[in-house]
Amino acid sequence: MVRELSDRQRRIYEFLYDYIRAKERAPTVREIGEAVGIPSTSVVKYNLLKLAEEGLIEYNPKIARGIRLIGEAVRRLADSIRIPILGPIAAGQPIPVPDTSLDYERTIELTRDIVKNQKGIYALEVQGDSMIDALIHDGDIVLMRYQPTVENGELAAVWLRREEEATLKRFYLEGDRVRLQPANPMMKPIFVPADNVEVKGKVVCVIRRLDS
Repeated sequence: MVRELSDRQRRIYEFLYDYIRAKERAPTVREIGEAVGIPSTSVVKYNLLKLAEEGLIEYNPKIARGIRLIGEAVRRLADSIRIPILGPIAAGQPIPVPDTSLDYERTIELTRDIVKNQKGIYALEVQGDSMIDALIHDGDIVLMRYQPTVENGELAAVWLRREEEATLKRFYLEGDRVRLQPANPMMKPIFVPADNVEVKGKVVCVIRRLDS
């Protein structure tokens, strides 16, 4: 039975989990200290030994990265995947995608029962309320599957080439134009020439913000 961890030990353990999950190797003692605000390596080592005593990790202080997660953490790692959050997407009027939209340091962790096939999957953070009738709210995360085409009526992330802006809407190809239809009766559709639209993916799942 694991006793109640101190705040410092909990922060170290959470950092270990996130670091190993992202980089598939253990951090050094110095990296742990920098991440959790402990300047003394001896204090970090003391707390690592305590985590080892609780059966949460294996720790060999004689090895630079001599830390290994065991128990529940290993099962969680095996059953979960991380999806990159590429940036914001407008659920309202189109907005420019900033240069930071390809910041792969931002990820969302999901279980494999939510995303069975990870290939081509990425996430976007919704801005705006134009898709509220599709149960997509401001601040939600949408999981996208990259594909260059979608069927009429499907939820898609589209890039407007000439405006260099992106938006999230229901997609309808109507002759030589595309109708980008919001799911909000207070908002009007956007009509653009078909050659100005580039489909960037289809919505496959919505991760709701807890306070929305």
